[in-house]
Amino acid sequence: MLDILETVNRWLAEERSVALATVAKTWGSAPRREGSKMGVTAETAMIGSVSGGCVEGAVVEEALAGLRAGQPRLLKFGVADDMAWEVGLTCGGRIEVFVEPLDSLWWEALAELALNDDFGLTMTIMEGERIGEKVLLDADGGILYRSPNLDAEMLDALKEAAAGRQKSGVATAAGTRVMVDLQAERPHLILIGGVHVAIPLQRMATLAGFRVSIVDPRAAFASEARFPAVANILHSYPDKALPQLGLDRGAYLAVLTHDPKIDDKALLTALPADIPYVGVLSSGRTHRQRVARLKEAGLSDELIARIRTPIGIDIGASTPEEIAVCILAEIIAVRNGARDEVR
Repeated sequence: MLDILETVNRWLAEERSVALATVAKTWGSAPRREGSKMGVTAETAMIGSVSGGCVEGAVVEEALAGLRAGQPRLLKFGVADDMAWEVGLTCGGRIEVFVEPLDSLWWEALAELALNDDFGLTMTIMEGERIGEKVLLDADGGILYRSPNLDAEMLDALKEAAAGRQKSGVATAAGTRVMVDLQAERPHLILIGGVHVAIPLQRMATLAGFRVSIVDPRAAFASEARFPAVANILHSYPDKALPQLGLDRGAYLAVLTHDPKIDDKALLTALPADIPYVGVLSSGRTHRQRVARLKEAGLSDELIARIRTPIGIDIGASTPEEIAVCILAEIIAVRNGARDEVR
């Protein structure tokens, strides 16, 4: 969503006709996840991707036809093995792509959620006479938008099918296939220390879809000049800053300063909060000294064992950029459930 938001908003401001293509369902090794989007204008300008390139041409043609007819349509594609290799896959797959003339009022409501990192769930009818009708719900099931012709009975069925949904895909409501399109809060990467490695790490994490905050009481390190595109910069110690930022299941912490006065406060605050990732940049000797201090401060062995250090996946990194790659790779692996073991 965020990868196309700015461009689509500009197109709408310019009063262009826009079609939106969304990956509704995937089978096998599909190139893009469910919920991935691509915008297309009547002049064939494009933004985003639904297939990594292998079916984009056909999607654009269908999007243009849909704009001319003013009607949504469901597209089905099989990605053959030879084509799959060309777009970086190990095997073929199948995808369904829902293409529709963009409803600007729905988009405006969804865009506000995305910009504020708020939860939203759109349920869109994919077949039959009601194709394209939708409802956008907030985290509490409240209605933020509904299609003008969506009747009360179908609305109730869509809300019932939406209950408990935590990912995009396809569901059934009143015997009708519907697209579930989740607008989830971005994961929150909190960097303790505006040190040199934090600069490429922040940039890479932002590109990967993370919201990034910097915590460092030293204003010279954590400055807007060094970090111009972060969500937050807090010039206070972590024991004060982290509760302000929030430590929940969407928070990932990278402790980078090498300064016990800062690092220890971060660990003493974050480890009891049971966030999914706490990594520390340090040597083995430094960490042994840290463990002794944390135990003396009252942390249990179980909590201390959750610290991931040396931070990141071992790729023999030496430069700040390489170290940033190995840190972000480990965080993404943890987020995707591919690296759940506690070291």
